[in-house]
Amino acid sequence: MTSDDNTPVLSGAPILSGAIGEYCEFDPPAALEAHFQCAWSNTLRPCAALRTDGRSLSAVVPDGCVDIIWIDGDLVVAGPDVEVALSTLKPGSTVIGARFRPGAASRWLGLPMSEIVGGRLALNHFWGALAREIAQKIGDASSTVERMRAMQAALCRLAPDVEPPPADMGFAFNALKTESAGPGMEVILDRLDVSPRTLRRRCQEAFGYGPKTLDRILRFQRFLNLARQSAEPRLADLAFEAGYCDQAHLTREVRRLSGFSPATVLRQLGA
Repeated sequence: MTSDDNTPVLSGAPILSGAIGEYCEFDPPAALEAHFQCAWSNTLRPCAALRTDGRSLSAVVPDGCVDIIWIDGDLVVAGPDVEVALSTLKPGSTVIGARFRPGAASRWLGLPMSEIVGGRLALNHFWGALAREIAQKIGDASSTVERMRAMQAALCRLAPDVEPPPADMGFAFNALKTESAGPGMEVILDRLDVSPRTLRRRCQEAFGYGPKTLDRILRFQRFLNLARQSAEPRLADLAFEAGYCDQAHLTREVRRLSGFSPATVLRQLGA
């Protein structure tokens, strides 16, 4: 069985992770502000479309970020994605996570992000027994709030020994987040006073891929944000506002990065 966008599924069609449950973001505690963008939780709706095994198929689309996630009792590192990642989740369950600031993950995990692109790796691969201890403490908590506190408390204890991320990669990320390639890239090269080759190497270390791929992903995220905010979205207007050449360009990129057509994305987001 396949969805209308040729995404393979078993029974229930995949649903965008941001539309499959109640997703909430929270500011990190002061001790983590330099390292993490936010903490988050996502509680899946009991009525989410089910596969034959009673689980829902969640579609996680690229966002240029790296997260530490607690899911089904384990801590996992979600590496930077360049295409949609499908995962099966039990309706009614809650996933929690902490999202690294741009460039921070490599210093917490001890390797360039280019080595884990598209990966979902157990945190104990990086932190050994410590990761298992933290996962156990999170699992012992009795509520989502307490689990998030346990995760953040563990990260706070580690933060003093980790160097904050380089400011240049934060600037590059934010510049591309608001400006498409062209003007945005020129500003980055000028402000950082680096060559295109150096910028590409630094981005691969920090984000897992070069600035052109990062720009594609952040432009796609602009489309998603605009779609959520628009009362009556029209694809031609969204394409222009997000920075695509035209609607056809939007359609190609959305399919490449999400596996869905733009119309399906709008429908799932309730736009």
